Amino acid sequence: MSESARSLLGPPPSGALRWTAGKLLQTAMRAARLDQYDDYRLENVRGMRLLVLPSVSNPKLLRTGAFFGQCLEASMTADRDVLDIGTGSGVCALFAARHAQRVVAVDINRVAVRCAAINAAINHLDHRIDIRHGDLFAPVAGERFDLVLFNPPFLRGEPRDERDAAWRSSDVAARFAASLNAHLTPGGAALLLLSTFGDACELFVDELLSRSFVLSVHARRRFVNETLTLLRITHPDQL
Repeated sequence: MSESARSLLGPPPSGALRWTAGKLLQTAMRAARLDQYDDYRLENVRGMRLLVLPSVSNPKLLRTGAFFGQCLEASMTADRDVLDIGTGSGVCALFAARHAQRVVAVDINRVAVRCAAINAAINHLDHRIDIRHGDLFAPVAGERFDLVLFNPPFLRGEPRDERDAAWRSSDVAARFAASLNAHLTPGGAALLLLSTFGDACELFVDELLSRSFVLSVHARRRFVNETLTLLRITHPDQL
């Protein structure tokens, strides 16, 4: 991990601690039948009701979506146009829609698009969220936003299918960094969720810094086996 990435993401737990904690968490999840990832599940994240369809990332079991959504609840302001990339269950789009002027949510997984639409309807926010299928910024070509949200894949590698694209990619970090500035309004910013788990997160830091973006820690939460960091990203051209 580069020094710049380490300073922003925080030091990872030791190898032995990570392995032990991971095994304990896996055992606990199996005992609670939470390892049934490919199943229909009803979740509640701070009062937001969510139906999670098979092949869609569960924001509560995986912790990342729930953490991101809670951070938005505490920091969102009104009159903003928001883009949620990789929306999954729609959890971040839903929290943003409680306050934002407009929310566009996109996902490469067609099942996730359907899942987010269901959850928007369940929470009576479907009139405020425009959900589109596609990869990164492709569904919003030519559009700019005051706030861009992204919970990206944490692992390097070629995804096997649309579901696996939520977990791994070989080029998402570079493509996100290359296109972000063109989709920010003057004064706009992005919130990017990264983790000490996985080997792709440092790539996002390095790619963004190489394109003159300014990164700062917006929020952080430490768990036994990983640290989640929500980065705030701005660009001098938009200030």
